[in-house]
Amino acid sequence: MSKLMRFLLPVVCLLFVALVLLQVRPSAHAATSQKAVQGSSQSQTSAVASVSWAPNRIDYFVVGSNHAVYHKWWNGSSWNPSLTTFENLGGYAISNVTAVSWGPNRIDLFVVGSNHAVYHKWWNGHRWSGWENHGGNVISNISAVSWAANRIDLFVVGTDHAVYHQWWDGHHWGPSITSYERHGGYVISNISAVSWSANRLDLFVVGSDHAIYHQWWDGSSWGPSLTSYEYHGGYSLSDVSAVSWGANRIDLFVVGSDHAVYHQWWDGSNWGPSLTSYESHGGIVISNISAVSWSSNRIDLLVVGNDHALYHQWWDGANWGPSLTSYEYHGGNVIATPSAVSWSANRLDLFVVGSDHAVYHQWWDGAKWGPSLTSYEYQGGYALVV
Repeated sequence: MSKLMRFLLPVVCLLFVALVLLQVRPSAHAATSQKAVQGSSQSQTSAVASVSWAPNRIDYFVVGSNHAVYHKWWNGSSWNPSLTTFENLGGYAISNVTAVSWGPNRIDLFVVGSNHAVYHKWWNGHRWSGWENHGGNVISNISAVSWAANRIDLFVVGTDHAVYHQWWDGHHWGPSITSYERHGGYVISNISAVSWSANRLDLFVVGSDHAIYHQWWDGSSWGPSLTSYEYHGGYSLSDVSAVSWGANRIDLFVVGSDHAVYHQWWDGSNWGPSLTSYESHGGIVISNISAVSWSSNRIDLLVVGNDHALYHQWWDGANWGPSLTSYEYHGGNVIATPSAVSWSANRLDLFVVGSDHAVYHQWWDGAKWGPSLTSYEYQGGYALVV
């Protein structure tokens, strides 16, 4: 478990107990790498990192019990190396794996090593590289996003709880391969980074007051500034999950102090319901939120309930289903934040870690859930939940 998680767990528990004892009602304003073309995003705190670089292609990665990184892929007709085995990519990770693809047949992986430095490994279409050391002293998972071919931006939390940034411009790592640009702040969560167009980035973090904070890159400068953040209010027990289903559109989801899901959105002109208020989506959630979009004006949310089952809510362009404050039950016995990936319109693949630490798979094919709404395909392995 990372230093950040060891810090967060007791603090969150104490705050929650204090709220109950004081009988304080949660505020109605409580606040919570896939294909860049769709602009969607998933929690970087999932124990399974899933990515798709082409239709009918999925790659996913987990950290095994020996802290090495393991890989499984769907090639359009079968799971490889097999349905229940994994390719060992080596390394020693104390974080979850972050996977991002900036083009067909390209994958970049990032992990935090035992020395708290960032390490990078990539697939170039023919072979895997070794693990490249990117330096740093990191206490969070890594957030990686790509807004164009041959472009990657990484964000991490340093030992001073500030945000740090490193980027690949197609030729070089900036500021250098082992140095980072400091973005300030005091962060107690992992970082959520999303891009809704070329040369645009939006970052969301949880501050020491449990409120949500926002920083953005507009193509020429950081706003509000390189080391300041826009205050979005709320009270979040989770990381922020940010997703974009179109240009100049962002949807944020967090878990509030009452363990319900809360939603805020940017419509291109204004934040809704307002800059510092949130729409309640109900539920009792014990995980981070996984949010994914498979087309314009479509969002799917996946969460783990207090019974450890998986629950699903979706926006179809007009309404939330099953309703604004209810969820579709997907069963299972899940011990980590779910991972969701889409390789085409009306397609979703979900990966969860079961109580035996094996990976389980469920999918939506456009007409029905497979193997069924409440059952999963067993994919074996042992996924460390860090």
